[in-house]
Amino acid sequence: MAAITASVYTSHVPAIGAALDLGKSGEPYWQKVFSGYEFSKQWLRDNTPDVIFLVYNDHANAFSLDLIPTFAIGCAPEFAIADEGWGPRPVPKVIGHPELAAHIAQSVIQDDFDLTVVNKMPVDHGLTVPLSLMCGQPPADKFAWPCPVIPFAVNVVQYPVPSGHRCFNLGRAIRKAVASFDAPLKVQVWGTGGMSHQLQGPRAGLINREWDTAFLDQLIADPATLAQKPHIDYVREAGSEGIELVMWLIARGAMGDESGPGTPRVAHRFYHVPASNTAVGHLILENQA
Repeated sequence: MAAITASVYTSHVPAIGAALDLGKSGEPYWQKVFSGYEFSKQWLRDNTPDVIFLVYNDHANAFSLDLIPTFAIGCAPEFAIADEGWGPRPVPKVIGHPELAAHIAQSVIQDDFDLTVVNKMPVDHGLTVPLSLMCGQPPADKFAWPCPVIPFAVNVVQYPVPSGHRCFNLGRAIRKAVASFDAPLKVQVWGTGGMSHQLQGPRAGLINREWDTAFLDQLIADPATLAQKPHIDYVREAGSEGIELVMWLIARGAMGDESGPGTPRVAHRFYHVPASNTAVGHLILENQA
C-alpha cells in the first residue's frame, strides 16, 4: 500500500522564483535565503518520493473572483506553468498522478470534505517556487521535476477561508486516503505559503519573528492545539497574508503521529528574514513508524 513518508513546509515567495530565473541566487541578499535549502536539496535527492502532494494557494491564475473553490485537487496528467503577467516561469511543466489524485478525491469526499476536482489548470509560483527551492533550477526544455506532483489548491485569498482545524483534519483524511491506495508508493505532503507577511495597507511589510518561531515550535510539538488558533490571531500577529499558514496544517495532519504511532523526526529547520519583505520558514519532518 502507499504511505506518506515525510512532510515538507516552505514559504513560496514569488520574488524567490524571480531571483532564480534571473540568475541572482548568488547575490549576498538572496544567498542567505537559498543557503537554508542546500540541505533540503540533498535530502530530497536521498529521499525522492514517488509522488508529491503539494498544498498551495492559487494567486488568481487558475481561479478568479468569479469562481473560488475552498479546496481543489488537480487530477490531470499534466499542468502548464501559469503566465502571471510577465510570462511563465522557465521551469518544466508539472506531471500529475491522475490515479492517486482520483483515489484521494474519492476517499476524502466520502469522508465529508467537499473537494473541487480540476482536470485542467495552470500552476503558479505558489507551486513552482517550492519545487525550485527543493529541486534546484532546471531548464524548462531539458529537465523534468523528480517525480509526479498532485496540486492541491486552498483558498486563502478571499474570505471566508477554511479554518486551521478543518485543514488539520483534512490532512488526516488525506493520510487515510493515501494508505488505502493499492500500490507501494512513497508519498510526501508539502504545505506551502507564509510565514508572516502583509502586502498592503498601513502594516505593509509586517514581519513577526517571535510569532513565526512559536508557530514552528507548536507545529512540531503540538499541532492539534495549534489547529484551534482562530483566523483573527493569524491576521493580527502574522499579517493579512499570514493566513496562508493554515495550509501547513494540512501537511502536518497527514503525518503519522496524528493517525497512528510514530513521532515525526525533525530532519531540517530554517528561518530567515527578510526575503522581499517576507519571512521565510522551512521545515522537513520524517515519519518514523
